[in-house]
Amino acid sequence: MLDGPEAAFERLKTVTAVVYALQAAAYFTGGLTALIGLVVNYVKLDDVRGSWLESHFRWQIRTFWWALLGFVVGWLLWLVFVGMIVVGAAGLWVIYRIVKGWLNLYDGKPMYAGAAPPPAGPSA
Repeated sequence: MLDGPEAAFERLKTVTAVVYALQAAAYFTGGLTALIGLVVNYVKLDDVRGSWLESHFRWQIRTFWWALLGFVVGWLLWLVFVGMIVVGAAGLWVIYRIVKGWLNLYDGKPMYAGAAPPPAGPSA
């Protein structure tokens, strides 16, 4: 069992994966789990600052706020039918962001170029 900084970092990777799961579950909870994920992101942001996981937290936070804007604008425009397209596009965009983020997390990659790189693996 890991102990120390490695264990703490592994727990933060798990938190990051859980937030992606909460964002995905938002489709079935009316957005409530995405809001919970946002709170987790803000609470744990200082813990990941300076690491490549910070880029995932920023990605998740931006996904929430931009999606909220997209869905609100879409619902406001619903009566003129263009809102359906906006809501649909926002929904697909969120799915893309969740999938891309989860895959990068699994591969140990940051979300943005120039973000702190993941630590090198053990040398043989």
